[in-house]
Amino acid sequence: MVAVPELKPISIDDFMNHPVDDHEWVDGQIIEKTGMTLRHGQIQLRLGSYWRNHMLSSGQGGEVYTEALCRTTKQGRRPDVSYLTPELFTQFAGSTALPQSFPLIAEIASPDDSGEELFAKAREYLQSGCQEVWLVFPESQWIIVITQEKHLLLTLGEVVSTQTVLNGFSVAIDELLA
Repeated sequence: MVAVPELKPISIDDFMNHPVDDHEWVDGQIIEKTGMTLRHGQIQLRLGSYWRNHMLSSGQGGEVYTEALCRTTKQGRRPDVSYLTPELFTQFAGSTALPQSFPLIAEIASPDDSGEELFAKAREYLQSGCQEVWLVFPESQWIIVITQEKHLLLTLGEVVSTQTVLNGFSVAIDELLA
């Protein structure tokens, strides 16, 4: 991510009410999301489509987003893929941004992301109302699923499943990362 010096410093509340496209509010600065590759976009669309198809076919309802703005206890973030439950969708349908973390979030590692940054984001999401975070590492072909109760490390030849949100969803990692 790159700081955007030409934008005036604004409060997180102002940013959440008047967000800047493709940017996050991190530690008091407006940061442009950068570093996403074609592979990143491919996996982001694939996972979002899988989650949405399952949401519709299972009748669970809600909505799936990519790059939608949410507020954590510290920052204004745009998770790569997120799922909003029907109750929260009804409550916040017309909002500019979600005033909490999405219940289910996936972050897909870009070449310029560090593992430490991604784990810190996962912790931040979980401390802000998220129930489950998926960290997807396309190059090393690992997926880490993190909840408050457990952490799963999965790779090719295995199936990744939701643990607490979007019940019943699973996909072969080979298919997701193909």
